[in-house]
Amino acid sequence: MLGLIKIALFLGVIYICKAAEEDVLDLTDADFSSAIAQHDTALVMFYAPWCGHCKRLKPEYADAAGVLKSDDPPVTLAKVDCTEGGKSTCEKFSVSGYPTLKIFRNGELSQDYNGPRESNGIVKYMRAQVGPSSRDLLTVENFENILAKDEVVVVGFFEKETDLKGEFLKTADKMREEIIFAHSTAKEVLEKTGYKDNVVLYRPKRLHNKFESDFVEYKGEPSLKGFIKANYHGLVGIRQKENIQDFTNPLVVAYYDVDYVKNAKGTNYWRNRVLKVAKEMTEVTFAISDKDDFMHELNDYGIDFAKGDKPVVAGKDSDGNKFVMSAEFSIVDLMAFAKDLVDGKLEPFIKSEPVPASNDGPVKVAVGKNFKELVTDSDRDALIEFYAPWCGHCQKLAPVWEELGVKLQDEPVDIIKIDATANDWPKSLYDVSGFPTIYWKPKDSSKKPVRYNGGRAVEDFIKYVADNASNELKGWDRKGNVKDEL
Repeated sequence: MLGLIKIALFLGVIYICKAAEEDVLDLTDADFSSAIAQHDTALVMFYAPWCGHCKRLKPEYADAAGVLKSDDPPVTLAKVDCTEGGKSTCEKFSVSGYPTLKIFRNGELSQDYNGPRESNGIVKYMRAQVGPSSRDLLTVENFENILAKDEVVVVGFFEKETDLKGEFLKTADKMREEIIFAHSTAKEVLEKTGYKDNVVLYRPKRLHNKFESDFVEYKGEPSLKGFIKANYHGLVGIRQKENIQDFTNPLVVAYYDVDYVKNAKGTNYWRNRVLKVAKEMTEVTFAISDKDDFMHELNDYGIDFAKGDKPVVAGKDSDGNKFVMSAEFSIVDLMAFAKDLVDGKLEPFIKSEPVPASNDGPVKVAVGKNFKELVTDSDRDALIEFYAPWCGHCQKLAPVWEELGVKLQDEPVDIIKIDATANDWPKSLYDVSGFPTIYWKPKDSSKKPVRYNGGRAVEDFIKYVADNASNELKGWDRKGNVKDEL
């Protein structure tokens, strides 16, 4: 019986996945033009079957397609395989990387898609592409209905044509993917609200609280776009994967079960306590994040599991150093943590493997706790490989890196490697988005590290080091030629 249940569940999952995938049009060179022309607004994903990023995007894309197909008017999501039946179409639209997403209107290319890559973000971004960038509120009922959407809404009230109305409509065009805009010139709406030439940002009802106003009026400074950006999240924003870039350092985040669908009251219980601190410390950005969605981030703070109902608190200072609040959550301790973070009184958390007992081999091993000493503060040139143990390209490079270390071990240059999955490093100086990533760090500390983009053979590395070394190498000239032995 148990076996039959498992089979039924398995088949159910397969059915759901297939049903979701069927909501995405699968197009080829033969039918692309005719099919896309049938839809007012369509998002097309150009992909390659072997592409890892494409594989990760596909289920999110399919989920979004299932939601958007029921909209009025609907938004169609399609895909084109650039390695098989869609080669010519991909070439026509200058697709050079995967996945590439583009928006089409009535069969014609409109713009590149630069929005989120998860289902909710795709849905929100594409809904903003349909219709005018700002909705015209003709009645009080229209006005009340748009505020009932439970999202941030920016509304312009205009009795007559003004410069503010012009700025409002231009801003709506530029930010339509991010914000819901609406405007009204209707007499009954203006009388109901008491506004005549104003722009107001309304916060969703689920986020109303006693620490800040439910709405904010635009006073003319800074720009309207700047006003929206500054007030969108309020004192304590809901930090999600798609809006991480909105939250700047110094930053303090409370991680717990954030769920406004099933437990809005419980979610706001803790958010209100963070709000009380945020109200007093406006120099810090405060946010809440769901601990399950951000488990990878908690892991980076050395937290393997966030147990209990109380929030776990962590943050970063203006330089990006990481800190964890050791005390159990309370308003008093949160206030103390935030103040000490700003005042530089906390010991930074550094994710690190153990410092090697011996580090005198041809390739030196950097970890979080010795990176400053071995790299940042060293009075030597260095070539540093940021790698991941599971990365096939890194594994292929390993013997080359070791041979390079042997050849240069008598030179005033350090050949270094660091497991970027298990250690911290100064990310503001070393931007690592894939593996392996290699940087050249000059001896002169006033010069910034430079990403290496050359060949991966020993000879390629030696030529680069010989050319860039602070002092000419003993064994090679500046062109990388071996010097004649005396």
